[in-house]
Amino acid sequence: MPVSIVLFEDNDRLRESLAYLLNSDPNYTVTGDYNNCNQAAEIIEELAPDVVLMDIDMPGKTGISGVAMVKQTRPDTAVIMYTVFEDDERLFQCLCAGANGYLLKKTPPARLFDAIQEVLNGGAPMSPNIARKVLNSFQQKTDNLYNLTDRETDVLQLLVKGNSIKVIADELNMAFDTVRSHLKKIYLKLHVNCGKEAIAKALNEKLI
Repeated sequence: MPVSIVLFEDNDRLRESLAYLLNSDPNYTVTGDYNNCNQAAEIIEELAPDVVLMDIDMPGKTGISGVAMVKQTRPDTAVIMYTVFEDDERLFQCLCAGANGYLLKKTPPARLFDAIQEVLNGGAPMSPNIARKVLNSFQQKTDNLYNLTDRETDVLQLLVKGNSIKVIADELNMAFDTVRSHLKKIYLKLHVNCGKEAIAKALNEKLI
């Protein structure tokens, strides 16, 4: 059976073009296309599609609300956002609502087929700069997991490289005792007892 797809897109020409493109491949079939997602729950319950392509900015309810409705109605339906928006706020709202992928409309049309297959295989298709935003956000959260200050992070980085307190002090233009004070705070925040344990934890959890 072909992969069943539902489109939610308020740009009529774009929606018709997407439907034509996807229907041109016998492995895919667009079972419904709509210019808003106000009735998304009812539509998904009736059509039970494998995949939904969801715009964000539509009349009435936004695509962010649409994702939530789709997932509440049929969790197994994969939702790929297809939008012009690439700001952090909308991106993470969509992902938190349950979106499985996030493609920008400037994505080459042929990439849609790859994205659909990717999401059906359990992947999370994203445009390159969107994936970069997600990775950067994850890295920031990891860096701040133990609430290390910028200076403490600098000290920890040099410690991991095998530098002594004296070398760290010289490298950062700090007093010997100041470095020792930073290290004590680092050990406390990381819940370790010594430099070796701090290094092991930093490397294991990729804190630097």
